[in-house]
Amino acid sequence: MNTALPDVPEVRVVGLPQLTSGFDLVERLDLAMHLKVHGPLEPMGGEQLAALAGQIALRGRGGAGFPFAEKLRAVARSAIGRGVRPVVVVNGSEDEPACRKDTVLINRAPHLVLDGALLAAEALGARTLVVGVTRDSTEASTRAALAERGLSDRRGAPLRARVQRNPVRMVTGESSALIRSADGGPPVPPGRKARASDSGVGGAPTLLSNAETFAQLAVAARIGAERYCRTGLRDEPGTVLLTLSGDVARPMVLEAPSGVPLRYVLQLAGAPPLPQGVLTGGYHGKWLDAYAAQEAVVSRVSLETAGGALGAGAILPVGADTCPLGEALRVARWLASESAGQCGPCYLGLPAAARGLEDVLNGGGPTALEALQQVTRAVKRRGACKHPDGSAAFLESTIAAFKDDLAAHVLGGGCGRPVRGVLPLHTRAPRGESPSGRRLAVDWTLCEGHGLCADIVPELIQLGPDGYPSVAEAPVARYAEARAVRAVRRCPALALRIEDDPAAAPARPPLPPALPPGRGRRALGSGRG
Repeated sequence: MNTALPDVPEVRVVGLPQLTSGFDLVERLDLAMHLKVHGPLEPMGGEQLAALAGQIALRGRGGAGFPFAEKLRAVARSAIGRGVRPVVVVNGSEDEPACRKDTVLINRAPHLVLDGALLAAEALGARTLVVGVTRDSTEASTRAALAERGLSDRRGAPLRARVQRNPVRMVTGESSALIRSADGGPPVPPGRKARASDSGVGGAPTLLSNAETFAQLAVAARIGAERYCRTGLRDEPGTVLLTLSGDVARPMVLEAPSGVPLRYVLQLAGAPPLPQGVLTGGYHGKWLDAYAAQEAVVSRVSLETAGGALGAGAILPVGADTCPLGEALRVARWLASESAGQCGPCYLGLPAAARGLEDVLNGGGPTALEALQQVTRAVKRRGACKHPDGSAAFLESTIAAFKDDLAAHVLGGGCGRPVRGVLPLHTRAPRGESPSGRRLAVDWTLCEGHGLCADIVPELIQLGPDGYPSVAEAPVARYAEARAVRAVRRCPALALRIEDDPAAAPARPPLPPALPPGRGRRALGSGRG
């Protein structure tokens, strides 16, 4: 199976739409249609906006769930204390194979996302807006939306707005990775802990949240806190965007009020009546067993109480005709392959954990299970970013949720069911990830182990224990072509070269030649009123 989700799957609504208003009219709401559907939006002061976010209990919808009002006030305090202009960043880097809600919003309602971001920028006095994306479709929609508002990155503009395109990788969705790439660095976490509200893009205090969070803010600013809170639960008002996939008849993005029974949501997507388990929160989330899934409702508190997680809003049931541990192993291998290669817990620990789970499934017995648990514990809270922690939580939840299947594999000959591949993974590289027909090669007769290449293109070259590149050559994806050229230019020993990859076809036109060192280096218009 393993059918990858399209960028924009089917969209459905339970109750009255808020974020998805107008989706029944057009495929994409341009600025004119956006204003017809949602109406104009008046600016708000900083404390007024923070109060609104507090009244509607708005939390980040990207996974961490941090209170938006606290984040907004922290950025304002830091900017005032340092006397600098803050930056606003929209994180549209939705690279997990099971998540599409932010991608749907940016593709179909980009101006609702920009409304929230511009509202925050005006309230904070920000003069820079960055929208991070990783897909061709989201990049094109964002650029078109900025152009429709007359926003650009030209010098002297009251607000400089730009799109930051990164590769489709799990770690590029990390906030610190997006900030680093916006500053011209590689799109991987920097390995040091720093709060964006203190020091983000360009060292300035940065308000960073995902696309749905800004869209929710724009909806609340239009209709007011009282009306917004009439929908959903009292302590978690409003609607929630969910991506439903896995063992379902109709993969979809669903807008539903908080408090809707999870079993009803699963029924809408055509999930099995009594699934073995339901993965909540995506591939950094947690499993619910069949009985917990029947009782839970769609809310952060309810899912956490049941042992699951709302996370980034991905819901994936698994039916009774597949091996859930085998499904989890496929995901564990993918999580290991998504490592940024910067720290031992991620670069070494996650592949070891995947191999440990494979040993368990292959009848390794209690010894293999104990080894898997040790590796998982060793990975937690030691990584340079959140990827190892999220991956470890997924593995621990897998072990806890499927005890009967685990016992069958550990003590017997397995569960006897095949692995159907119902949990979606990328079946092919997105266009930006596709091979360029080139490879980056290391000339060992010249290499002196300076390591600059690993800093510039860490996804292509990592350093081994001896400080030298661990590979002699690496295929170059299209998104990495420019940085591969930069690595060649900056190598002090001239030990790198870019050459045709005979395994890739067709060959592309030559890349720009490496230059000698030292060379080659309006109003917001938001439609309000």
